[in-house]
Amino acid sequence: MIQTIDYHTGGEPFRVVVGGAPGIEGASVLERRSTAAGSEEIDRVRRLLCHEPRGHADMYGCFLVPPDDPGAHLGVLFWHKDGYSTACGHGTIALGVHAVREGLVEADPDGVTDVVIDVPSGRVTAKVLMKGGEIVSVTFRNVPSYVIARSVPAGGTEVDVSYGGAIYASLPAAALGLSVRPEHLTALIEHGRRIKAGLAGHPVARHPSDERLSGIYGVIFYDALGPAHQRNVTVFADGEVDRSPCGSGTAARLALLAEELPAGFTLTHDSIVGSSFRAWVAETTPEGVIPEIEGMAYRTGRHSFELDPRDPIGTGFTLR
Repeated sequence: MIQTIDYHTGGEPFRVVVGGAPGIEGASVLERRSTAAGSEEIDRVRRLLCHEPRGHADMYGCFLVPPDDPGAHLGVLFWHKDGYSTACGHGTIALGVHAVREGLVEADPDGVTDVVIDVPSGRVTAKVLMKGGEIVSVTFRNVPSYVIARSVPAGGTEVDVSYGGAIYASLPAAALGLSVRPEHLTALIEHGRRIKAGLAGHPVARHPSDERLSGIYGVIFYDALGPAHQRNVTVFADGEVDRSPCGSGTAARLALLAEELPAGFTLTHDSIVGSSFRAWVAETTPEGVIPEIEGMAYRTGRHSFELDPRDPIGTGFTLR
């Protein structure tokens, strides 16, 4: 029996496992990610919760684990249908709501409460704003984000590559004769897969200091709606689609835009389903810009999942 509490951030699901998951060993969250990926016992729980019929091809969620040290409230391993990601901004926003609503962190009912979280890419903070005892927004403070390369040939087009906790390629949808709209989603997924495959093993896909963070995680297609207003869709993992504006992807876009726009800008980042994040550069460091990304998550349910040992479908399947 696996217990979860589910949320959505900007329309993107986030399933938090709160009971029934096996222990995950490791000296750090990043090490625990490697443990989970290499363990059939642990990974079958991910598949059970992520695959159909309990999930779907675009499901997202996490295992809660101990933080790296007492300086953080939580540690977390993010997962999706294809494995374990290094970062997840929409999930961090949801975890801020989760920590406050479930009483994991004592919160100021009329102020900002910091929920400090260790994720595989580093330490991040969900700044939870409450008014009158109600959560009104969460601002996700990310790890340093930076540009890796521009105008890189890939999949028959050119992309910019940047890091926001994971490595992303990005390009205007118009470069492919498309726009970020639901009716173009199938074509965007196909292009995303081709671009990602074209960058497999490319030097721009390597993290400069930790090979465990290497690899193009997602491809971001965007429409420019104004100088600091964009609509985007992120195709990540193997053809999965982020319904939200994508938190770590927004950080990667912010690193690129920080080189193009005047200092002090605030990016309005819309998603393909019409939800929106606001993002800005909070600080500039030698390692890169420190993004802050504002959004909100909402609880959608509490669930108990089980696997009947006689069930021939087992931990499930995906059709895409």
